[in-house]
Amino acid sequence: MSEILTPDLCIVGAGSGGLSVAAAAAAMGVPVVVIEKGEMGGDCLNYGCVPSKALIAAGHIAQAMREGEKFGIHAVEPRVDMSRVHDHVHDVIAAIAHNDSEARFTVMGVKVIRAAGKFISKDTLEAGSFQVKARRFVIATGSSSATPPIAGLDQVRFLTNETVFDLEELPSRLVVIGGGPIGMELAQAFRRLGADVIILEGAHALSREDPELAQVAIAQLRAEGVDIRLNVKIARVEARGGGARVVLAGHEIEETIDGSHLLIAAGRNPNVHNLGLETAGVQFDRKGIKVSKSLRTSNRRIYAIGDVTGEAAFTHAANYHAGLVLRATLFRLPVKLEPRLIPRVTYTDPEIAMAGLSEAQARATHGHVNIYRWPFSENDRAQAEHAVTGHIKIVASAKDVILGAGIAGRHAGELIGFWQLAITKKMKIQDIAGLVLPYPTLQEVSKRAAATHYQKSLGNPWLGTVLRFLRKFG
Repeated sequence: MSEILTPDLCIVGAGSGGLSVAAAAAAMGVPVVVIEKGEMGGDCLNYGCVPSKALIAAGHIAQAMREGEKFGIHAVEPRVDMSRVHDHVHDVIAAIAHNDSEARFTVMGVKVIRAAGKFISKDTLEAGSFQVKARRFVIATGSSSATPPIAGLDQVRFLTNETVFDLEELPSRLVVIGGGPIGMELAQAFRRLGADVIILEGAHALSREDPELAQVAIAQLRAEGVDIRLNVKIARVEARGGGARVVLAGHEIEETIDGSHLLIAAGRNPNVHNLGLETAGVQFDRKGIKVSKSLRTSNRRIYAIGDVTGEAAFTHAANYHAGLVLRATLFRLPVKLEPRLIPRVTYTDPEIAMAGLSEAQARATHGHVNIYRWPFSENDRAQAEHAVTGHIKIVASAKDVILGAGIAGRHAGELIGFWQLAITKKMKIQDIAGLVLPYPTLQEVSKRAAATHYQKSLGNPWLGTVLRFLRKFG
């Protein structure tokens, strides 16, 4: 006989979005149940954001050792112990894991059920030995690595973001299928740690990014020795010794690429299966659960947040969704999802960060736009750190309201928040141009880009007339 629970909120999925809802609701004294069949903390903590940034950090250190000469420090080729890199990555996960642990949430007053959850009616979910009849449900099951339909792939051992961080030996030759953010980030990290790396991409690398910004990162990866092949078609994959052979299509003589390891980084699929969504009356498709602007599903009792909605697949987006759902479910406030409020970062080196609209999106929706740029090479702090690659690009309306900003360069992810605030508050380019910023900082590229707004005025003949007139008065 199942035990029946009747909380105010039942959250399916203990990733970043689900736990954000649970923590805030519990802090306000709301009865909460969390259902999680896998690891607490979800993909971000265990297989995504956290381990990838730890691995990238190791790659940064290795690359810095190679590049010491330009600072007057003898350059050396690093000796990489992959087993210790593995330990570093998992030590970082362990250091953060307590924040998302079952024990911590239990202390908060959250009932955590470690089992798969499935709706058995429109108002009841079953998990383990429990039936949950909640006032509101929140589905936050996230997404998983997509497996492309490549012939022979099911017969070959391959890595995904869920297994790549378990490597304790450095791949001698890593073949990466997919040139999106995950593929590019991991390719550069492994290259810097000493692996030969080949990226195979069916279209354009970093295709979601502004092409001129994406090219900055692509050029750097190639300069570091990553072999990036674009617009390729894969005919099949075969086992080759302990590794894999990728056979490319479209050649009279088959071109083959052998790798000691194969990494699949070809996108994400929302985790919508085996949840009983049909029984619950929740509409979904292969792109995710269909939600309204308030993140409500076709069942009024049920909301969905994060990757499972097919919206922006970022941890900070899931946390943003969590805030909206809390206001809607606990306080009955009207809420509206605004994608323009969600920035993104690709953690290559140099990083690519984006807030608001790209140039193409802005032109499509606003017609005429003004573009403002400034290169890192004209920034004194960047020169001091030999980090002169890249530039900032600001997109503004015809009336110079800031619509978007993109940065390719050192610490772009740290710099983009400045512009996200400007976009959120609908500031004008003149507002940024008038700021006083500390010197020398990389943030000055933002002000210098904004200040180019005034260059338009310098060519105005009336300006010279006014200045000559004023000079007559001393």
